[in-house]
Amino acid sequence: MKTHRKLLWLAFISALVIVLAACGGGGDSSSAAEPAAEAAVATGDSAHGEELFVATCLACHGEGGIGIEGLGKDMTTSEFIKGLSDAELLAFIKTGRSVSDPANTTGVDMPLKGGNPALTDDDIMDIIAYIRTLQK
Repeated sequence: MKTHRKLLWLAFISALVIVLAACGGGGDSSSAAEPAAEAAVATGDSAHGEELFVATCLACHGEGGIGIEGLGKDMTTSEFIKGLSDAELLAFIKTGRSVSDPANTTGVDMPLKGGNPALTDDDIMDIIAYIRTLQK
């Protein structure tokens, strides 16, 4: 009887290990990455973000993000920006917006990464931290 009980426990523990290993491996890791992106915003460097904004975004979005008519939207009052989480805004900036996108109201492409392919995700998160300071 004792041997039978030990075998049952051993089988149970083995099955549990297999199930846990299957749940934790491979697959889509995007849900694990999103909290990290959200946490990065809390520590985003808005001063560095301002420097990057001036170098990358100013030409279309203007000084202080007030926008330039026919080029880039006013970021200070943008409901679009306010409505996005930092992770969603990161994804948007990384992708840009084509003139073929029905939501593009300027008639001008927003290039991916604002036209600066050298920007890292951390750089963009710093820019987002700066953009959040502009919001009215």
